[in-house]
Amino acid sequence: MSQQLTFVILSAGHDSLRELRGALAATDGARLFAAGDEPEQLLPEIERLRPNAAIVVIGAQPEQSLKFVASVAAASPSTAIICASRDASPDLILRSLRAGAREFLRLPLIKEEFRTVLERVCEFCAVREEAPKKLGRTVAVFSSKGGCGTSFIATNLAASMGAPTVLVDLNLQAGDLPLFLGVEPKYSIADLVENRERVDDAMLRSYIAPHTANLSLLAAPREADAADDIEAEHIFSVIQILRERYDFVVIDPQHTFDSITLAALDQVDEIIMVLTLDIPAIRSAQRTLAIFDRLGYPRHKVRIVVNRWSKQIDLDLRQVERYLGERVTGFITSDYRAVVNSINLGQPLVEAEPTSRIAGEIRQIAATVRGSNNASAAAPTPDADGERRGLLAGLFRRQAKMQQQSKQAHALLDKKAVSGHPSAVS
Repeated sequence: MSQQLTFVILSAGHDSLRELRGALAATDGARLFAAGDEPEQLLPEIERLRPNAAIVVIGAQPEQSLKFVASVAAASPSTAIICASRDASPDLILRSLRAGAREFLRLPLIKEEFRTVLERVCEFCAVREEAPKKLGRTVAVFSSKGGCGTSFIATNLAASMGAPTVLVDLNLQAGDLPLFLGVEPKYSIADLVENRERVDDAMLRSYIAPHTANLSLLAAPREADAADDIEAEHIFSVIQILRERYDFVVIDPQHTFDSITLAALDQVDEIIMVLTLDIPAIRSAQRTLAIFDRLGYPRHKVRIVVNRWSKQIDLDLRQVERYLGERVTGFITSDYRAVVNSINLGQPLVEAEPTSRIAGEIRQIAATVRGSNNASAAAPTPDADGERRGLLAGLFRRQAKMQQQSKQAHALLDKKAVSGHPSAVS
Protein backbone atom coordinates (compact mmCIF):
# COMPACT_ATOMS: atom_id res chain seq x y z
CA MET A 1 0.00 0.00 0.00
CA SER A 2 1.75 3.15 -1.22
CA GLN A 3 -0.53 5.67 0.51
CA GLN A 4 -0.70 6.13 4.26
CA LEU A 5 -4.17 5.45 5.66
CA THR A 6 -5.49 6.36 9.10
CA PHE A 7 -8.18 4.33 10.88
CA VAL A 8 -10.52 4.22 13.84
CA ILE A 9 -12.23 1.04 15.03
CA LEU A 10 -15.53 0.56 16.83
CA SER A 11 -15.79 -2.94 18.28
CA ALA A 12 -17.55 -4.30 21.34
CA GLY A 13 -15.71 -7.64 21.01
CA HIS A 14 -12.11 -7.90 22.22
CA ASP A 15 -11.27 -10.73 19.79
CA SER A 16 -12.43 -8.74 16.76
CA LEU A 17 -10.61 -5.63 17.95
CA ARG A 18 -7.37 -7.59 18.48
CA GLU A 19 -7.67 -9.19 15.02
CA LEU A 20 -8.26 -5.87 13.25
CA ARG A 21 -5.57 -4.08 15.23
CA GLY A 22 -3.08 -6.80 14.35
CA ALA A 23 -3.99 -6.68 10.65
CA LEU A 24 -3.48 -2.91 10.56
CA ALA A 25 -0.21 -3.12 12.50
CA ALA A 26 1.10 -5.61 9.95
CA THR A 27 0.15 -3.34 7.02
CA ASP A 28 2.72 -0.78 5.90
CA GLY A 29 1.24 2.69 5.78
CA ALA A 30 -1.74 1.91 8.04
CA ARG A 31 -2.04 3.82 11.31
CA LEU A 32 -4.66 3.35 14.00
CA PHE A 33 -5.86 6.66 15.45
CA ALA A 34 -8.44 5.40 17.94
CA ALA A 35 -10.34 2.31 19.00
CA GLY A 36 -13.17 1.78 21.43
CA ASP A 37 -16.55 0.27 22.17
CA GLU A 38 -18.54 3.43 22.93
CA PRO A 39 -20.07 5.13 19.85
CA GLU A 40 -20.82 8.30 21.82
CA GLN A 41 -17.14 8.76 22.67
CA LEU A 42 -15.72 7.72 19.30
CA LEU A 43 -17.91 9.89 17.05
CA PRO A 44 -16.50 13.24 18.28
CA GLU A 45 -12.98 11.91 17.77
CA ILE A 46 -13.81 10.96 14.18
CA GLU A 47 -15.21 14.44 13.55
CA ARG A 48 -12.03 16.02 14.86
CA LEU A 49 -9.38 13.62 13.54
CA ARG A 50 -11.03 12.95 10.13
CA PRO A 51 -9.45 9.50 9.62
CA ASN A 52 -9.36 7.97 6.15
CA ALA A 53 -11.46 5.01 7.26
CA ALA A 54 -13.63 3.80 10.13
CA ILE A 55 -14.05 0.07 10.71
CA VAL A 56 -17.33 -0.74 12.46
CA VAL A 57 -17.73 -4.27 13.81
CA ILE A 58 -21.36 -5.40 13.74
CA GLY A 59 -22.35 -7.91 16.41
CA ALA A 60 -25.46 -9.91 17.18
CA GLN A 61 -27.56 -6.73 17.62
CA PRO A 62 -26.74 -4.68 14.50
CA GLU A 63 -29.12 -1.74 14.99
CA GLN A 64 -26.81 0.38 17.17
CA SER A 65 -23.80 -0.26 14.91
CA LEU A 66 -25.75 0.68 11.79
CA LYS A 67 -26.98 3.84 13.49
CA PHE A 68 -23.34 4.70 14.24
CA VAL A 69 -22.44 4.10 10.56
CA ALA A 70 -25.10 6.59 9.51
CA SER A 71 -23.82 9.13 12.05
CA VAL A 72 -20.23 8.84 10.80
CA ALA A 73 -21.34 9.13 7.16
CA ALA A 74 -23.16 12.37 8.00
CA ALA A 75 -20.48 13.85 10.27
CA SER A 76 -17.38 12.95 8.25
CA PRO A 77 -18.13 12.34 4.54
CA SER A 78 -14.40 12.08 3.77
CA THR A 79 -14.10 8.99 6.00
CA ALA A 80 -14.63 5.66 4.24
CA ILE A 81 -16.74 3.37 6.43
CA ILE A 82 -15.96 -0.35 6.47
CA CYS A 83 -18.39 -2.68 8.20
CA ALA A 84 -17.09 -6.01 9.50
CA SER A 85 -19.01 -8.95 10.88
CA ARG A 86 -19.03 -12.71 11.32
CA ASP A 87 -22.50 -12.57 9.81
CA ALA A 88 -21.89 -12.00 6.11
CA SER A 89 -25.51 -12.50 5.05
CA PRO A 90 -26.70 -10.54 1.98
CA ASP A 91 -29.30 -8.82 4.14
CA LEU A 92 -26.71 -7.43 6.61
CA ILE A 93 -24.36 -6.36 3.81
CA LEU A 94 -27.19 -4.51 2.10
CA ARG A 95 -28.27 -2.81 5.33
CA SER A 96 -24.72 -1.68 6.06
CA LEU A 97 -24.33 -0.20 2.56
CA ARG A 98 -27.66 1.59 2.88
CA ALA A 99 -26.51 3.06 6.22
CA GLY A 100 -23.45 4.57 4.54
CA ALA A 101 -20.71 1.92 4.49
CA ARG A 102 -18.51 1.67 1.41
CA GLU A 103 -17.04 -1.78 2.10
CA PHE A 104 -17.79 -4.95 4.04
CA LEU A 105 -15.29 -7.37 5.62
CA ARG A 106 -15.98 -10.91 6.71
CA LEU A 107 -14.61 -12.02 10.07
CA PRO A 108 -12.31 -13.79 10.66
CA LEU A 109 -10.37 -11.71 8.15
CA ILE A 110 -9.39 -13.13 4.79
CA LYS A 111 -6.00 -11.67 3.88
CA GLU A 112 -6.72 -11.15 0.18
CA GLU A 113 -10.12 -9.61 0.90
CA PHE A 114 -8.61 -7.27 3.51
CA ARG A 115 -5.94 -6.12 1.06
CA THR A 116 -8.56 -5.49 -1.64
CA VAL A 117 -10.67 -3.39 0.72
CA LEU A 118 -7.65 -1.27 1.67
CA GLU A 119 -6.85 -0.70 -2.01
CA ARG A 120 -10.41 0.51 -2.58
CA VAL A 121 -10.13 2.84 0.40
CA CYS A 122 -6.92 4.22 -1.14
CA GLU A 123 -8.79 4.92 -4.37
CA PHE A 124 -11.60 6.61 -2.44
CA CYS A 125 -9.14 8.80 -0.54
CA ALA A 126 -7.19 9.70 -3.68
CA VAL A 127 -10.26 11.42 -5.08
CA ARG A 128 -10.63 13.50 -1.90
CA GLU A 129 -6.95 13.96 -1.24
CA GLU A 130 -5.92 17.18 0.45
CA ALA A 131 -2.41 18.44 1.11
CA PRO A 132 -1.15 15.90 3.65
CA LYS A 133 0.09 17.12 7.00
CA LYS A 134 3.60 16.14 7.94
CA LEU A 135 3.34 14.13 11.14
CA GLY A 136 6.13 13.86 13.67
CA ARG A 137 7.72 10.58 14.66
CA THR A 138 6.52 9.06 17.94
CA VAL A 139 8.62 6.94 20.30
CA ALA A 140 7.65 5.27 23.58
CA VAL A 141 10.28 4.30 26.16
CA PHE A 142 8.70 1.37 27.97
CA SER A 143 9.32 -1.35 30.51
CA SER A 144 6.67 -3.46 32.21
CA LYS A 145 8.95 -3.61 35.27
CA GLY A 146 9.60 -0.51 37.34
CA GLY A 147 13.10 0.57 38.28
CA CYS A 148 14.70 0.05 34.87
CA GLY A 149 15.36 3.75 34.25
CA THR A 150 12.77 4.47 31.56
CA SER A 151 12.11 8.05 32.73
CA PHE A 152 15.83 8.89 32.68
CA ILE A 153 16.23 7.40 29.20
CA ALA A 154 13.07 9.05 27.83
CA THR A 155 14.20 12.45 29.11
CA ASN A 156 17.70 12.19 27.69
CA LEU A 157 16.48 10.68 24.42
CA ALA A 158 14.10 13.61 23.96
CA ALA A 159 16.94 16.03 24.72
CA SER A 160 19.10 14.35 22.06
CA MET A 161 16.75 14.58 19.07
CA GLY A 162 18.12 17.90 17.77
CA ALA A 163 14.70 19.03 16.49
CA PRO A 164 11.42 20.30 18.01
CA THR A 165 10.49 17.55 20.48
CA VAL A 166 7.83 17.17 23.15
CA LEU A 167 8.25 14.75 26.06
CA VAL A 168 4.94 13.33 27.32
CA ASP A 169 4.55 12.05 30.88
CA LEU A 170 1.88 9.33 30.79
CA ASN A 171 2.45 8.21 34.35
CA LEU A 172 -0.79 9.99 35.16
CA GLN A 173 -0.90 9.06 38.85
CA ALA A 174 2.69 9.79 39.85
CA GLY A 175 4.56 11.48 37.01
CA ASP A 176 7.79 13.24 37.99
CA LEU A 177 9.42 14.23 34.69
CA PRO A 178 9.47 17.94 35.70
CA LEU A 179 12.22 16.98 38.17
CA PHE A 180 14.33 15.54 35.35
CA LEU A 181 14.06 18.77 33.34
CA GLY A 182 14.06 21.33 36.16
CA VAL A 183 10.74 22.89 35.08
CA GLU A 184 7.57 23.77 36.98
CA PRO A 185 4.60 23.27 34.65
CA LYS A 186 1.49 25.36 35.28
CA TYR A 187 -0.68 23.00 33.26
CA SER A 188 -0.79 19.30 32.42
CA ILE A 189 -2.12 16.76 29.98
CA ALA A 190 -5.46 16.94 31.83
CA ASP A 191 -5.88 20.55 30.67
CA LEU A 192 -5.06 19.64 27.08
CA VAL A 193 -7.55 16.76 27.17
CA GLU A 194 -10.26 19.04 28.50
CA ASN A 195 -9.76 21.56 25.68
CA ARG A 196 -8.59 19.23 22.89
CA GLU A 197 -11.49 20.04 20.55
CA ARG A 198 -10.67 23.75 20.40
CA VAL A 199 -6.91 23.79 20.93
CA ASP A 200 -4.81 26.03 18.69
CA ASP A 201 -1.08 26.68 18.58
CA ALA A 202 -1.20 29.47 21.17
CA MET A 203 -3.28 27.41 23.60
CA LEU A 204 -1.03 24.39 23.15
CA ARG A 205 2.06 26.47 23.94
CA SER A 206 0.47 27.50 27.22
CA TYR A 207 -0.02 23.86 28.24
CA ILE A 208 3.53 22.83 27.34
CA ALA A 209 6.44 23.58 29.70
CA PRO A 210 9.54 24.63 27.70
CA HIS A 211 12.98 23.38 28.72
CA THR A 212 15.07 24.48 25.73
CA ALA A 213 14.30 25.82 22.27
CA ASN A 214 13.92 22.24 21.00
CA LEU A 215 12.54 20.44 24.05
CA SER A 216 9.26 20.86 25.92
CA LEU A 217 7.30 18.79 28.41
CA LEU A 218 3.63 17.85 28.56
CA ALA A 219 3.44 16.99 32.25
CA ALA A 220 1.27 14.54 34.15
CA PRO A 221 -1.37 16.06 36.46
CA ARG A 222 -0.12 17.28 39.82
CA GLU A 223 -3.16 15.83 41.58
CA ALA A 224 -3.81 12.13 40.98
CA ASP A 225 -7.59 12.57 40.86
CA ALA A 226 -7.20 14.98 37.92
CA ALA A 227 -6.38 11.96 35.76
CA ASP A 228 -9.62 10.12 36.58
CA ASP A 229 -11.49 11.60 33.60
CA ILE A 230 -8.75 10.84 31.04
CA GLU A 231 -9.74 7.99 28.74
CA ALA A 232 -7.87 6.04 26.09
CA GLU A 233 -9.67 7.95 23.31
CA HIS A 234 -8.32 11.21 24.73
CA ILE A 235 -4.75 9.91 24.53
CA PHE A 236 -5.22 9.15 20.82
CA SER A 237 -6.34 12.75 20.30
CA VAL A 238 -3.53 14.30 22.33
CA ILE A 239 -0.81 12.34 20.52
CA GLN A 240 -2.28 13.31 17.17
CA ILE A 241 -2.32 17.01 18.16
CA LEU A 242 1.32 16.79 19.21
CA ARG A 243 2.43 14.88 16.10
CA GLU A 244 1.03 17.63 13.91
CA ARG A 245 3.17 20.26 15.66
CA TYR A 246 6.42 18.55 16.68
CA ASP A 247 9.06 16.62 14.78
CA PHE A 248 9.34 14.07 17.60
CA VAL A 249 7.00 12.96 20.38
CA VAL A 250 8.74 10.94 23.11
CA ILE A 251 6.37 9.16 25.51
CA ASP A 252 7.12 7.85 29.00
CA PRO A 253 4.19 5.52 29.83
CA GLN A 254 3.32 3.66 33.01
CA HIS A 255 4.72 0.16 33.62
CA THR A 256 1.33 -1.46 33.03
CA PHE A 257 -0.75 -2.58 30.08
CA ASP A 258 -3.76 -0.46 30.96
CA SER A 259 -5.96 1.25 28.37
CA ILE A 260 -4.00 4.52 28.57
CA THR A 261 -0.67 2.82 27.91
CA LEU A 262 -2.09 0.71 25.07
CA ALA A 263 -3.66 3.80 23.47
CA ALA A 264 -0.16 5.31 23.32
CA LEU A 265 1.67 2.17 22.23
CA ASP A 266 -0.86 1.61 19.44
CA GLN A 267 0.14 4.91 17.84
CA VAL A 268 3.91 5.03 18.25
CA ASP A 269 6.30 4.38 15.41
CA GLU A 270 8.81 2.75 17.71
CA ILE A 271 9.00 1.24 21.19
CA ILE A 272 12.30 1.45 23.07
CA MET A 273 11.96 -1.50 25.46
CA VAL A 274 14.31 -1.06 28.40
CA LEU A 275 15.63 -3.83 30.62
CA THR A 276 18.37 -4.24 33.19
CA LEU A 277 20.53 -7.33 33.42
CA ASP A 278 18.84 -9.13 36.27
CA ILE A 279 16.62 -12.20 36.04
CA PRO A 280 13.31 -10.49 37.02
CA ALA A 281 13.80 -7.74 34.41
CA ILE A 282 14.76 -10.21 31.68
CA ARG A 283 11.77 -12.43 32.42
CA SER A 284 9.54 -9.34 32.45
CA ALA A 285 10.93 -8.32 29.05
CA GLN A 286 10.19 -11.77 27.65
CA ARG A 287 6.58 -11.55 28.86
CA THR A 288 6.30 -8.05 27.41
CA LEU A 289 7.38 -9.28 23.97
CA ALA A 290 4.77 -12.05 24.18
CA ILE A 291 2.09 -9.47 24.98
CA PHE A 292 3.26 -7.31 22.06
CA ASP A 293 2.87 -10.36 19.80
CA ARG A 294 -0.69 -10.92 21.03
CA LEU A 295 -1.49 -7.24 20.46
CA GLY A 296 -0.30 -7.56 16.88
CA TYR A 297 2.71 -5.22 17.22
CA PRO A 298 5.34 -6.15 14.63
CA ARG A 299 8.75 -6.97 16.09
CA HIS A 300 10.44 -4.37 13.87
CA LYS A 301 8.56 -1.76 15.93
CA VAL A 302 10.52 -2.75 19.06
CA ARG A 303 14.13 -1.94 19.94
CA ILE A 304 15.65 -3.53 23.05
CA VAL A 305 18.02 -1.37 25.10
CA VAL A 306 20.00 -2.62 28.10
CA ASN A 307 20.36 -0.02 30.85
CA ARG A 308 23.02 0.02 33.60
CA TRP A 309 25.31 -2.27 31.63
CA SER A 310 28.56 -3.29 33.31
CA LYS A 311 31.36 -5.69 32.42
CA GLN A 312 31.10 -7.13 35.92
CA ILE A 313 27.65 -8.60 35.21
CA ASP A 314 28.07 -12.33 34.73
CA LEU A 315 25.54 -13.06 31.98
CA ASP A 316 25.99 -14.16 28.38
CA LEU A 317 24.49 -11.73 25.87
CA ARG A 318 23.86 -14.37 23.24
CA GLN A 319 21.83 -16.41 25.69
CA VAL A 320 19.76 -13.35 26.65
CA GLU A 321 19.02 -12.68 22.99
CA ARG A 322 18.05 -16.31 22.41
CA TYR A 323 15.83 -16.20 25.49
CA LEU A 324 14.08 -13.04 24.23
CA GLY A 325 14.12 -13.99 20.57
CA GLU A 326 15.42 -10.50 19.67
CA ARG A 327 18.73 -8.68 19.28
CA VAL A 328 19.80 -6.11 21.83
CA THR A 329 20.21 -2.87 19.87
CA GLY A 330 21.59 -0.47 22.47
CA PHE A 331 23.51 -0.30 25.76
CA ILE A 332 23.71 2.39 28.42
CA THR A 333 26.59 2.10 30.85
CA SER A 334 26.02 1.95 34.59
CA ASP A 335 27.13 5.22 36.24
CA TYR A 336 24.99 5.82 39.30
CA ARG A 337 26.70 9.02 40.43
CA ALA A 338 26.46 10.78 37.05
CA VAL A 339 22.80 9.83 36.60
CA VAL A 340 21.75 10.92 40.10
CA ASN A 341 23.66 14.20 39.78
CA SER A 342 21.89 15.05 36.52
CA ILE A 343 18.48 14.29 38.06
CA ASN A 344 19.26 16.36 41.16
CA LEU A 345 20.36 19.24 38.94
CA GLY A 346 17.17 19.01 36.90
CA GLN A 347 19.23 18.78 33.71
CA PRO A 348 19.45 15.85 31.25
CA LEU A 349 22.83 14.14 31.36
CA VAL A 350 23.33 14.73 27.62
CA GLU A 351 23.31 18.46 28.49
CA ALA A 352 25.04 18.36 31.89
CA GLU A 353 27.87 16.04 30.76
CA PRO A 354 27.73 15.92 26.95
CA THR A 355 31.15 14.24 26.63
CA SER A 356 30.33 11.40 29.05
CA ARG A 357 30.06 7.82 27.86
CA ILE A 358 26.37 7.59 28.76
CA ALA A 359 25.60 10.76 26.77
CA GLY A 360 27.29 9.25 23.73
CA GLU A 361 25.37 6.00 24.07
CA ILE A 362 22.04 7.82 24.33
CA ARG A 363 22.88 10.00 21.32
CA GLN A 364 23.61 6.83 19.38
CA ILE A 365 20.14 5.48 20.22
CA ALA A 366 18.63 8.85 19.27
CA ALA A 367 20.44 8.70 15.93
CA THR A 368 18.83 5.35 15.11
CA VAL A 369 15.40 6.78 15.96
CA ARG A 370 15.98 9.85 13.79
CA GLY A 371 17.78 8.23 10.94
CA SER A 372 15.96 5.16 9.69
CA ASN A 373 13.18 2.64 10.08
CA ASN A 374 15.68 -0.22 9.97
CA ALA A 375 14.99 -1.61 13.41
CA SER A 376 16.85 -4.81 12.65
CA ALA A 377 20.23 -3.07 12.68
CA ALA A 378 21.78 -3.81 16.05
CA ALA A 379 24.03 -1.39 17.87
CA PRO A 380 27.62 -2.47 18.56
CA THR A 381 28.09 -4.53 21.68
CA PRO A 382 29.74 -2.73 24.61
CA ASP A 383 32.97 -4.68 24.20
CA ALA A 384 34.87 -3.06 21.36
CA ASP A 385 36.90 -6.21 20.71
CA GLY A 386 33.68 -8.18 20.13
CA GLU A 387 34.18 -10.36 23.21
CA ARG A 388 30.86 -11.50 24.71
CA ARG A 389 30.72 -11.50 28.47
CA GLY A 390 28.20 -13.31 30.69
CA LEU A 391 24.60 -12.10 30.98
CA LEU A 392 22.31 -14.90 31.99
CA ALA A 393 24.96 -17.25 33.23
CA GLY A 394 23.57 -17.53 36.75
CA LEU A 395 20.22 -18.80 35.50
CA PHE A 396 21.43 -20.81 32.54
CA ARG A 397 24.37 -22.39 34.37
CA ARG A 398 22.05 -23.62 37.11
CA GLN A 399 19.69 -25.07 34.52
CA ALA A 400 22.55 -26.68 32.60
CA LYS A 401 24.05 -28.10 35.78
CA MET A 402 20.73 -29.61 36.85
CA GLN A 403 20.22 -31.11 33.37
CA GLN A 404 23.74 -32.57 33.42
CA GLN A 405 23.21 -34.06 36.88
CA SER A 406 19.92 -35.57 35.75
CA LYS A 407 21.58 -37.14 32.70
CA GLN A 408 24.38 -38.56 34.85
CA ALA A 409 21.89 -40.05 37.33
CA HIS A 410 19.89 -41.71 34.56
CA ALA A 411 23.06 -43.05 32.93
CA LEU A 412 24.19 -44.51 36.27
CA LEU A 413 20.82 -46.19 36.84
CA ASP A 414 20.83 -47.61 33.33
CA LYS A 415 24.34 -48.98 33.87
CA LYS A 416 23.38 -50.59 37.19
CA ALA A 417 20.24 -52.09 35.72
CA VAL A 418 22.20 -53.66 32.86
CA SER A 419 24.86 -55.04 35.22
CA GLY A 420 22.33 -56.43 37.69
CA HIS A 421 23.66 -54.25 40.49
CA PRO A 422 21.57 -54.86 43.62
CA SER A 423 20.92 -51.13 44.18
CA ALA A 424 19.38 -50.74 40.71
CA VAL A 425 15.92 -51.36 42.18
CA SER A 426 14.68 -49.21 45.09
